[in-house]
Amino acid sequence: MDISPEREDSIAMPAHRRLFAWLRSRSIMTRIVLATAGFLVLPYVLIFVYLIPFIHPVSTLMLRDIVLLRGYDRQWVSLDDISPVLVQSVMMSEDGQYCFHGGVDWGEMQELVAETLDGEATRGGSTIPMQTAKNLFLWNGRSFVRKALELPLAVASDLVWTKRRLMEIYLNIAEWGPGIYGIEAAARYHFKVPASKLSRRQAALLAVSLPNPIDRNAGKPRRGLRTLASVIERRAQGSGDYIRCLYD
Repeated sequence: MDISPEREDSIAMPAHRRLFAWLRSRSIMTRIVLATAGFLVLPYVLIFVYLIPFIHPVSTLMLRDIVLLRGYDRQWVSLDDISPVLVQSVMMSEDGQYCFHGGVDWGEMQELVAETLDGEATRGGSTIPMQTAKNLFLWNGRSFVRKALELPLAVASDLVWTKRRLMEIYLNIAEWGPGIYGIEAAARYHFKVPASKLSRRQAALLAVSLPNPIDRNAGKPRRGLRTLASVIERRAQGSGDYIRCLYD
């Protein structure tokens, strides 16, 4: 009977060497499993760490800029030092049901899934907790993997943090231009005023630039951006019932 060279090598290999090779492969697999588990669990640990008010989280985009030696501008401010008109504008532009859902707007998600299955172009559909989870722990770009990771992180963040803390973190890590993070840096960069002094018009322009802050320049808005800002400005003026979880 002919025996292949590979089979001969296996037979010729001493038992202790085969055992060592098997243990080594198991060790590598164990390390991979542990690393993956750590990657998945770490964000949930950080959610509890970020409960501490004096801890100022950084986003994955900020970390990218640090690694690439670009640097960034971010000046953390408390929610009390941010103009309420900015908060109103962001909520009306990004997540009108912020005070009423538990991190995910499931009705909106069902509509998006139905549109996707029908082959229709879909909207973003991300709530502020979902965007915060993505900015803190995940990456940009659309994929089912990222969305699957994002949803439970959004629910956990909304459960652990107060609505005020969650909004404070979001407004301090959101990107508002190349290397411009957080509302204080954005207000000073685009309008030369602190976040506490933003006007309704300035707040609306910053809010509608959030989906694409690289192409949408709040300080130098094009006609389309100005039109969107006018819509959000009107909505923000009548948003009293929608922001009670932050100011009541």
